[in-house]
Amino acid sequence: MAEQGNPNRVISIFRFRMKNLSAAEKDEYNATAERMLKIVNAMPGFISFREYKNHDGELLGITEWASADALAEWRENPEHRKAQERGRQAFYAEYEISVCTPLHEYSFKQKV
Repeated sequence: MAEQGNPNRVISIFRFRMKNLSAAEKDEYNATAERMLKIVNAMPGFISFREYKNHDGELLGITEWASADALAEWRENPEHRKAQERGRQAFYAEYEISVCTPLHEYSFKQKV
């Protein structure tokens, strides 16, 4: 990844659990998530998004950003702010967000 050498790069880790949602709420959540992904992909400084699910139901979303300023722009995006509020009201049972800067990075890729 070309961005690994960027000393200003930040990573946001979003750990969360969903409420028990109705079918309609699941549809709303999925539509909102799809819309947020479309918006974030167009944001200057956005690098990547990954999402993981643990067997116990905890979910993890990881976004990478070129700088803390780029992440702050996303955090304050008006549509994202509305989605955040709706998430607290209707979708999330709990969440935790950590923003980090890489101290060290290592990688390995087997040659085929």
